[in-house]
Amino acid sequence: MRHLLHQFALTLALCFAPLGAQAAFAVCNQSFDVVNVAIGQFEDDDFVTRGWWTVGPNQCANVIREGLTSRYVYVFAQDVFGNEVLNGATPMCIGTNRFVIRGTEDCLIQGHLSVNFIEVDTQQTERWTLFLTPQP
Repeated sequence: MRHLLHQFALTLALCFAPLGAQAAFAVCNQSFDVVNVAIGQFEDDDFVTRGWWTVGPNQCANVIREGLTSRYVYVFAQDVFGNEVLNGATPMCIGTNRFVIRGTEDCLIQGHLSVNFIEVDTQQTERWTLFLTPQP
């Protein structure tokens, strides 16, 4: 019972803890596995994807540090074994190592992988936190 109360308190603290002045979009990992995260957003007339951030269990990563300028942020996450953590529907490009990729077309031809990102509606706020929870 004490463990459950501690876990509940930690979850509440993560929900209401200030992320600091520089954190505009954070990804918090509430699963039991380490996850690797990539993000995508619309910039200067095209989509740009970036990765990777490694996020341990019960930790957060500030993946966008400046204030959000787009309503939608796209997120892809996989565990350290390459299994997708999120069930997305928006195809975008990723790299196998740290990457910044402009555009979403012809991923394979350009030497990248095409994967499905989830669309996160930040409701036009300047800051947002996405919580990754364990999959059933």
